[in-house]
Amino acid sequence: MTGEYIQPEDVAELTGMSLKALGYLRWHGGGPKFYKPTPRTILYKRTEVLAWLEASALTQTGVPA
Repeated sequence: MTGEYIQPEDVAELTGMSLKALGYLRWHGGGPKFYKPTPRTILYKRTEVLAWLEASALTQTGVPA
């Protein structure tokens, strides 16, 4: 999918995360911003997902972010 808004399946493919992990992050507020235009629809903006990934970049392991 190449649109501005993408579905959780696309985010999972883009990030390598499972749908369950994305659901956990939505519930606990730790993931990328998401949109719920209807009670059963979840969408993400591709640019916000990529920005969230970029913000998690580290240069060393073992150091808290």
